[in-house]
Amino acid sequence: MIIDTHIHLDDSRYNDDLDKVLNRAREGGVKRFIIPGAHPDTLPRALQIAEANSDVYFAVGVHPYDMESFDELDFEKYAKHEKCVAIGECGLDYYRLEGSDDEKEKEKSRQKDIFKAQIELAKKYKKPLIVHIRDASRDSKEMLLNSDAKEVGGVLHCYNADEELLSLAKEGFYFGIGGVLTFKNARKLLNVLPKIPTEKLLIETDGPYLTPMPHRGERNEPFYTTFIAQKMSDLLEIPLKDVKDITTQNAQKLFDLQ
Repeated sequence: MIIDTHIHLDDSRYNDDLDKVLNRAREGGVKRFIIPGAHPDTLPRALQIAEANSDVYFAVGVHPYDMESFDELDFEKYAKHEKCVAIGECGLDYYRLEGSDDEKEKEKSRQKDIFKAQIELAKKYKKPLIVHIRDASRDSKEMLLNSDAKEVGGVLHCYNADEELLSLAKEGFYFGIGGVLTFKNARKLLNVLPKIPTEKLLIETDGPYLTPMPHRGERNEPFYTTFIAQKMSDLLEIPLKDVKDITTQNAQKLFDLQ
């Protein structure tokens, strides 16, 4: 059994064949799916999918690229829903900062404010965090530590292989490993994977993005977690069944899945 802990099933690229996508994954051994929150506009669709499928769950949150929509989101409505298992994806992303130095610093500050607010919401609703970090490891780690995010823990989604973040394993955080692990240029992640405690490993697709080999260039989907699990098995020299069992148990523990 595999749990896809980060799959954007509410993305329009799944609209035409969602049932086929889910059934293909189920037949391949993927038995749970978590839709992360990114923007208020997509949450109604995520909720609809979760309510229609007993094995699909969702999270509520605002991606740093969509931070201006934060105040539009009714967290109360979604966070209290029985199928809501996390807050996020939220975090810091400095990859696309533009403008003058002052403008960049203002955007960083705004991102931090929104991230901090979502950490506090996670603590309020006692839900783990789904954390997005890109080119912002030090600030993200500092915020998680200073905000006592360990009260709820969470996952570093699409873990960026920065060893500075490994210490967060002791603070209740897990590491989401996706299709990047299968890429030929993923040397950094290949090297750091053995340093992650196995009891802190999770599998994710981040579909429709980051499709693993040998399907790179196609739309990603939950069935492709099987390629990620196999690669993880090969690199860690752990039987494939054990990789599936370990990551499944980790996901069930973090997200309180039945």
